[in-house]
Amino acid sequence: MWAPTGWLNQLGAADFAGGTVVHINAGVAGLVCALVLGKRLGYGTDNMSPYNLAFAVIGASLLWVGWFGFNAGSATAAGGRAGMAMAVTQIATAAAALAWTFAEWIAKGKPSVLGAISGAVAGLVAITRRRASCCPAGPDHRHRRRRGVLLAATALKHMLGYDDSLDAFGVHGVGGIIGALLTGVLAYGR
Repeated sequence: MWAPTGWLNQLGAADFAGGTVVHINAGVAGLVCALVLGKRLGYGTDNMSPYNLAFAVIGASLLWVGWFGFNAGSATAAGGRAGMAMAVTQIATAAAALAWTFAEWIAKGKPSVLGAISGAVAGLVAITRRRASCCPAGPDHRHRRRRGVLLAATALKHMLGYDDSLDAFGVHGVGGIIGALLTGVLAYGR
């Protein structure tokens, strides 16, 4: 992807700051680890909610703020490209957090804070690859990405029976793959 002679680079694939390389790789590695290590003791019977939800919210908030430096900073200049990267990062992340919250509300009868921060992280992941080539007012296919990530992080892992406590595959792997595929739909320039 990054090497000038790499086969994806030769095909014309664009990866603004490693969204494809980092997220898809991390997601697939997380799935492989979950399959190799197996389920945690007590999985499915014990309460395995986060130890401290406030810490999880603080962590997701720090991640969201730090992501601005990662996304906008990848433009290597304070210009229009960095500004667009910052705008679409904020909009996609907020929209994903809201969409996950509403989807969880519809599916489970009530939203959760953990679901909202999972949605926010999914939004960060899915927009990373193409954040400087997408326009916030462009075609709205973001709902497809969020729905795919939500299903992968909830239904898919239960259906296939693997224990991915951090939803590395559901959020990073699937979010990265869907984000990469939708680049051609949402991008307005290279």
